Amino acid sequence: MELAIIIGVVVILFIVFILASYIKAPTDRALIVSGLRKNPKFVIGKSALRIPFLQRVDKLELKMISVDVKTKESVPTNEYINVNIDSAVKIKVGSSKEMLEKAASNFLNKNEDYIRNSVGDVLEGNVREIIGQMRLEDIVQDRKMFAEKVQENAAPDMARMGLEIVSFNVQNVTDEGNVIENLGIDRVVSISKSAQISRAESERDIAVAKANATKQANDARIEAETAIAERNNELEIKKQELKRSADVKKAEADAAYEIQQQEQRKTIEITTANANIAKQEKEIELREKEIAVKEKTLDADIRKQAEAEKYATQQKADAQLYQRQKEAEAKQFEIQKQAEAKKAQAEADRFAKEQEAEAVKAQGIAEAESIKAKGLADAESIKARGLAEAEAMEKKAEAMAKYGKAAMTEMIIKVLPQMAEAIAKPLESIDKVTIIDGGSGENGVGTFSGNVLSVLAKTIESIKETTGFDLTEVMKANTYDAKTTKNVNFTGLPEEMSAAAKEPETDGKTE
Repeated sequence: MELAIIIGVVVILFIVFILASYIKAPTDRALIVSGLRKNPKFVIGKSALRIPFLQRVDKLELKMISVDVKTKESVPTNEYINVNIDSAVKIKVGSSKEMLEKAASNFLNKNEDYIRNSVGDVLEGNVREIIGQMRLEDIVQDRKMFAEKVQENAAPDMARMGLEIVSFNVQNVTDEGNVIENLGIDRVVSISKSAQISRAESERDIAVAKANATKQANDARIEAETAIAERNNELEIKKQELKRSADVKKAEADAAYEIQQQEQRKTIEITTANANIAKQEKEIELREKEIAVKEKTLDADIRKQAEAEKYATQQKADAQLYQRQKEAEAKQFEIQKQAEAKKAQAEADRFAKEQEAEAVKAQGIAEAESIKAKGLADAESIKARGLAEAEAMEKKAEAMAKYGKAAMTEMIIKVLPQMAEAIAKPLESIDKVTIIDGGSGENGVGTFSGNVLSVLAKTIESIKETTGFDLTEVMKANTYDAKTTKNVNFTGLPEEMSAAAKEPETDGKTE
């Protein structure tokens, strides 16, 4: 029991001893164990044991300390200009064993204020020393160099106290004579001058650059507008070429269409003419059959009488057939002349009118053939119906043979109105005629209306050239003057014409 108590007491005493001997130092503070050893032991950021009552433990602050260093009085520079400088300094205890020992000998168990006050005077002295070595302008312009010199000059003093300068920053520099302000004004003026010069140069460069840019832009615009104009001209030329080509193709297409229309019209007209001819041929055939039937009927009824009068009737029918043929030929000649006139007019209108003229010509020929066929059919019909008129026609034929040119003259005089009507017929298709002047001072209306008489005179002249019969001379021979003055006689004239020629002359007047 006693042993247990003893052991317990020993254990408790051991624990108390350990607790009393155990020390622990943070990183920003050094614990110094001294006593039994010759040299003290520095414990920083770790733990250690000490012998109570035989060794002591002291502390040394390792934190960084801020010191505000100000010159209490003005300090002259090497130019004898009094200045005041305010600086902020960071210091701490050195980390080497030697520095720790020096710091411990100076600041053991001292707080930050004591260290700050102790160091402040030393740093102020170094600042004053460096100010006296430098020019004011250098201090103001190069504060870094000033701080480096202060640090370099104060380092030995700080090392002897076991301290080192971490940083030195100049906060403010002032002077009593406003020299720094005047330097600033001079600098401001100089800088303003330089700035104005730089601004003028910049404005000049900008103006030159703007001018160059404007010139380049103008050149580019002119080149672009020139290129656009050239392209527009090329486009316009291309459009004109395409339009010309399209117009040519359209004209060709229109011409081809017109040609096709004319061909179709010609085909239709030819077909129509052929159909009319076929129709007339059928009518002629029908009439021939009717005539044949009538002939058979007549032959059955009056065969003997017909045989007796056959010769006379045949002569009469031949004469009438000859007359009808001549009339048909004259009609055909008239139609042919009209077709030629239309053809000449069609040639003036080139291709399209020429086709129309050909169609008209074909139609005229078809009409002539139709008229000729009709005349032949009528002659045959008259031949069948004219048996009763044979004797009268024979006498008329004998009379015409007897009178010769007189009978021919009578026939021509009868057809003269028809000839004049045929000559004037083309004028019926004229809707309106506007005559300004006939030329050579002549009356346009008289010239226009005189064309009919001119064509009639030319027709009579053509009859003279083709048949040798001069109607003008015949008419002159039957005038009063020819009978009385010139004693011109024309044999074979009808009695009424001879009687007119023999009328007595009165006093220049006729009753």
